[in-house]
Amino acid sequence: MAAIANLSIDQGASFSSAVTVKNADGTGFNLTGYSAAAKLALGYNSTRTRTAMTTSIAGDPTTGVVTLSLTPTQTSALDAPARYVFDVEITQTSSGDVTRVIEGIISIRPQVTI
Repeated sequence: MAAIANLSIDQGASFSSAVTVKNADGTGFNLTGYSAAAKLALGYNSTRTRTAMTTSIAGDPTTGVVTLSLTPTQTSALDAPARYVFDVEITQTSSGDVTRVIEGIISIRPQVTI
């Protein structure tokens, strides 16, 4: 079962958030030999607004830290105010096994427009 994390994004701004994939005992999951992917959408079945987030695994993969990021152009394109769903999946590169490790809600705060 995936861990739950809720995040906030300011529309039109750079976004970056580090999330930690953990073992059952609370220690960081060793991400050596894994890749990560994350996506967000306006709804679970929405095809209109889907965005892939850039992901990077920490320089020390044994910490379990994955950084999620979006550019200002990407966050500007998000509806706001709105609530999106997101998830983070890891793929074991040798076997291709995919596991959803984090999921939750992202609240988008609108920017002031001129």
